[in-house]
Amino acid sequence: MLKDKTVILGVAGGIASYKSVELSRVLIERGARVKVVMTSAATKFITPLTFRTITRQSVATDLFEADPSAKIHHISLAEEADIILVAPATANFIAKVANGVADDLLTTTILASDCPKVIAPAMNHKMFLNPLTEINIGRLSSLGFYFVGPSAGELACGISGPGRLAPLADIVNMAEFALTRSSDLSGKRVLVTAGGTREPIDPVRYISNRSSGKMGYEIARELISRGAKVTLVSGASALTPPSEALSIRVITASEMGAVIKEHFSQVDALVMAAAVSDFLPISPSSTKIKKQASPISITLKKAPDILASISKDKGERYVVAFSAETDNLIDNSLDKMKKKGADLIVCNDVSRDDIGFESDDNEVIILDREGNSTKIPRSSKRVIARAIVDSMVEGMSARNRR
Repeated sequence: MLKDKTVILGVAGGIASYKSVELSRVLIERGARVKVVMTSAATKFITPLTFRTITRQSVATDLFEADPSAKIHHISLAEEADIILVAPATANFIAKVANGVADDLLTTTILASDCPKVIAPAMNHKMFLNPLTEINIGRLSSLGFYFVGPSAGELACGISGPGRLAPLADIVNMAEFALTRSSDLSGKRVLVTAGGTREPIDPVRYISNRSSGKMGYEIARELISRGAKVTLVSGASALTPPSEALSIRVITASEMGAVIKEHFSQVDALVMAAAVSDFLPISPSSTKIKKQASPISITLKKAPDILASISKDKGERYVVAFSAETDNLIDNSLDKMKKKGADLIVCNDVSRDDIGFESDDNEVIILDREGNSTKIPRSSKRVIARAIVDSMVEGMSARNRR
């Protein structure tokens, strides 16, 4: 899996940096082209010459190139990288990346890249177990960084505990896993819907819901990171769509249905994460309805069922539905999956105020037609997006094997 891949090997300043020399050799044996980026502190433990001799590549240490005509180094490195692997990663390095600090060549390269990133921590056990470090690792994990280790054992300070660099074989295996995962949807075309639709009452008022679009947008990003070509159809949302996606904005349920119908035949899968209005006014007013003392009644009708109608002709396309329920979560979701013709359904309990709508976190249950159930405890929507796409990939693969 590493053959002909460019690995940017980041080396932070820790005693375990001497092991990175052997790691670079193992990566090269697996067929990788290894380019080493060292922090200033790392050069205090081992010289760039050692890595240059092993990799036969120049070793980058300085954010500011002496030659003004040269390429901007952190940008060129980020563009070259198939994967960035940082081993060892210190508590300081992890803290900086987790908080968006880019003050040297390695951190700026990471911030400028969109490839998979694997982090192998190595530090004193108390530093690793410090709540601040745990928070920083959790934040990066939720953003899609892969972590391997550390292992427990005797540390440089003479104390035993978690903090040793993970075995090199484990680090290489994680790098291969990250690369595999990041390409498991290569060539696939996926249509994703997100956000809420708005049904006009008059020119200034509408019926809608509390959807922010965060879940659908995170799913789009996860699909893109794994090689898919994504068309994102978004209802009302203040979010910025991923630049790599074809983004289409709509307002009403009928507009969303028309766009889905137009693109559905061209895709391999549909992820229906949008909160589409269930009802809409029968006769919206063409002028603003004025305030008045007497009650005003608005007659509603059922909105078109986009998913049910489109799934009738889905063929081999894989369809992911979402359910938002306040009671009987599993039974109602299973019933919806059957009626809508979906292959997978993501169940949301929207009776809670601390997760779901407008929140960065959620807690879901993923169900498929084979009776498999996966509960994702409260996590960031980025983590949940990854779990949903994992289930989707497994379902599509299982279908192909049959």
